[in-house]
Amino acid sequence: MSGGVDSSIVAAMLLEQGYEVVGITMRVWSGDEPQADAPRQCCSESAARDAREVAAHLSIKHYVVNYLEPFHNFVIQDFIATYLNGETPNPCIRCNRYVKFGKLLEEAVALEADYLASGHYARIQHDKPSGRYLLMKGADKQKDQSYTLYSLTQDQLSKLMFPLGDQTKDDTRRFAKELGLRVAHKKDSQEICFIPDGDYRTFLKKRAHEMFEPGPILTLDDREIGQHRGLPLYTVGQRRGLGIPAGEPLYVVRLDPKRNALIVGPDSAVWGKELKARDVNWVALSQAPEQTRAKVKIRYLHKEQVATIRALDARTVHVRFEDPQRAITPGQAAVFYDGDTVLGGGTITSTSE
Repeated sequence: MSGGVDSSIVAAMLLEQGYEVVGITMRVWSGDEPQADAPRQCCSESAARDAREVAAHLSIKHYVVNYLEPFHNFVIQDFIATYLNGETPNPCIRCNRYVKFGKLLEEAVALEADYLASGHYARIQHDKPSGRYLLMKGADKQKDQSYTLYSLTQDQLSKLMFPLGDQTKDDTRRFAKELGLRVAHKKDSQEICFIPDGDYRTFLKKRAHEMFEPGPILTLDDREIGQHRGLPLYTVGQRRGLGIPAGEPLYVVRLDPKRNALIVGPDSAVWGKELKARDVNWVALSQAPEQTRAKVKIRYLHKEQVATIRALDARTVHVRFEDPQRAITPGQAAVFYDGDTVLGGGTITSTSE
C-alpha cells in the first residue's frame, strides 16, 4: 500500500471479494532526506500515514517495512551507474524487479500470504496450453503499466495479483469516493519517486559530482564545435541547451562516456531502425525464439512499432524496425508485444548503426 488511491482500492476490492487482506508499505528513504516527505512521493512518511489511515478505515492490519538498503543498492546505485555509463535509466523497472516484486514479495511469502497484490494497471493470465503466466496490458490504455513490468519472472507472476487491470482510473476514483476514502482525489505519484521535484541533475550532482566534467561537443565527423557542461545534462534527441551556434538545428545523437564527448548532428541522425538489447526476459515464451515479428516499445510513452526481433543468444537480441524510430536511447527498455501480451523485453544497449 503506497498511500495512493490505486493500492487503497485494491485492498478494498479484495476484501469485498472475500480475501483476508494485510497492508504493507515500503519505506525507501530515511527521514533526513529532503525528498522523504514530499506530498506526491510514494514510499514517504506521508504516504505511509495515508496507507495507515486507509487500512484503519478498512479494518485491516498494516505494516511498514524498511527497505532503505535494498532500494539504495538495487535502484539508486544503478540509477547513478547508468548515467555514468552514458545511458538513461528507468528506475521504476529496477524497483519492480528487485524491490516491489522481489524483496516485498519475499516479505509477503514470509507472512504466509498466498498473493501479493498491487495497484498496477496490467493483467496476469494463466495460459493452460503453455502452462505459462502471461503479462497483459491493462484495459485502460492511458494508464497501462505493462512496460515497466516486463522483467517479472514466471515464479513472481504466479504469486501476483493486479486487480485494477480490467478497469479504468476513473472507475478506481469513483469506487474510492463511494467508500469515502480521503485518498480518492489524491494526485498520482510521479515517475521518479525519489526525485519529487524532477530535478535529477541536482540529485546526481550531490551524489556523483565527478559525472559533470566538461568535455567536447563533436559532430558526426569528429569536428569539435563546442564544450558540454557534463554528459548527464543531455539526452538523445535533445536540441535545446546545447549552447552552440550552427547553421542548422543540431541534436544530441549519442553520448560517448569513454571520451567524455557529446555527439551531435542533424535531426535525420537521431532516427534509426535498429537496436540491441541485453538482459532480455522472455515472459510469454519459454525460450528465446530464433526470430519473430512483434511490436516494440522503446520508452514508456512510445507507441509500439512493428519490428523483427532476432536472438543473438539467450539474453541478447537484435531489433530492426520496419520504420525509423526517433531517439532510440541506451539504458531505456525495449519491450516486445503481441497484441496486448508482453512477449518479453530487455535493456537497450546500442543503436547498432
